[in-house]
Amino acid sequence: MTYQNYSLKQLQQIDAAHHLHPFTDHKELREAGSRIITRAEGPYIFDSEGNEILDAMAGLWCVNVGYGREELARAAYDQMKELPYYNSFFKCSTPTPVLLAKRLAELAPPSVNQVFFGSSGSEANDTALRLVRHFWALEGKPEKNRIISRKNAYHGSTVAGTSLGGMEPMHQQLGGAVPNIVHVMMPYAYELALPGESDHEFGLRAAKAVEDAILEAGPENVAAFIGEPIMGAGGVKIPPMSYWPEIERICRKYDVLLMLDEVITGYGRTGEWFAAQSFGITPDTITTAKALTSGYQPLSALLVGDRIAATLTEKGGEFYHGYTYSGHPVACAVALANLDIIEKEGLVERVKNDTGPHFAQALRERIADHPLVGEVRSFGLMGAIEIVRDKATKERFEGEGRAAVVVRDHAIANGLMLRATGDTMILSPPLIWTRETIDLACERIGKALDLAYRDLFA
Repeated sequence: MTYQNYSLKQLQQIDAAHHLHPFTDHKELREAGSRIITRAEGPYIFDSEGNEILDAMAGLWCVNVGYGREELARAAYDQMKELPYYNSFFKCSTPTPVLLAKRLAELAPPSVNQVFFGSSGSEANDTALRLVRHFWALEGKPEKNRIISRKNAYHGSTVAGTSLGGMEPMHQQLGGAVPNIVHVMMPYAYELALPGESDHEFGLRAAKAVEDAILEAGPENVAAFIGEPIMGAGGVKIPPMSYWPEIERICRKYDVLLMLDEVITGYGRTGEWFAAQSFGITPDTITTAKALTSGYQPLSALLVGDRIAATLTEKGGEFYHGYTYSGHPVACAVALANLDIIEKEGLVERVKNDTGPHFAQALRERIADHPLVGEVRSFGLMGAIEIVRDKATKERFEGEGRAAVVVRDHAIANGLMLRATGDTMILSPPLIWTRETIDLACERIGKALDLAYRDLFA
């Protein structure tokens, strides 16, 4: 029996009775009822009541090629008929993960040539943590196991992912994080820059916080620094261009590995295949997932640098780690077809040279002057709008996140799916958006801001 046999109310009742949602206040959700999304096409999603909603979040940062791509459905169907599943254990492999690993090595920064597959970004960050600590143990330095991360970072919601991340409410619920992980300041100039401090100076100061943490622990005890090139779930925090080159310099100086979490930024969102290329750095690991398949199948890929891979191969013996679905043949087939679409349609170049610049200009010219907006910022097709009570003083509304939720609800009601995180509205649209789509989105954001202003100052 298909969902068409059920009314919205019936689906909501079943959802409330049996379905525990991620990152959800379940009491609140069950009182209101879920929005049921039933289909999607191109840049739009549709709910059970037939409402067309322009998706400014690409699902959850992932549907880069848009919805309804026949090529991806066909790739999955053909692979399922030929070989729906076999594992990568016991000295076995299947063709699609082999070919995908080669393809990713060709797209990655120099000296990053090995791939470990999983099913989610959280899994990939678990793998990265295991691999980095194992690397130093193989090098005869097991005490070199401290990981430096950042406050408000998001690296997944498994035990290891939560521990690597810097979100305090998640740590409190966890009730005991993986040990020897510390968190330093995030590179967010809007709130943390000193009076008169330039973006360049702030970027260097934020990077120095990492160096200070290395020196405090002793370089001989620090395994790696992990960071999102642009902090996504924390509110699209974009670092100054001085930040990442200085981070890499510091890591190389103290022989600390550099781990990039590109679960959100990978596969074109910043106008390059990887944000590492946008910021001109070469990491030791790159965590990727989401847009690798444009969300059509669950798949993650941890890209591993040659230094780590060589030690693992030559000194490691068996690596006691892996997943049932590592290198799933269907997911990898979809990923290969997805990368084909991104390449053939020139989506990476479009973001860099056309839609990314237009997105930035549209936010500046059409949104930034609104009285509720403290700042707009963007990089490629990632954007953020800071909601404030007072533009001049950056004063926020009482009750963190309350005002942003008002804006979000008006946006969705007027046909635009936005996300609110704290006092920040965030956007991460499909890479197939055009200038016209961006303009339509800004029109709907403007209307949502006007309606929210009326409600908040009523």
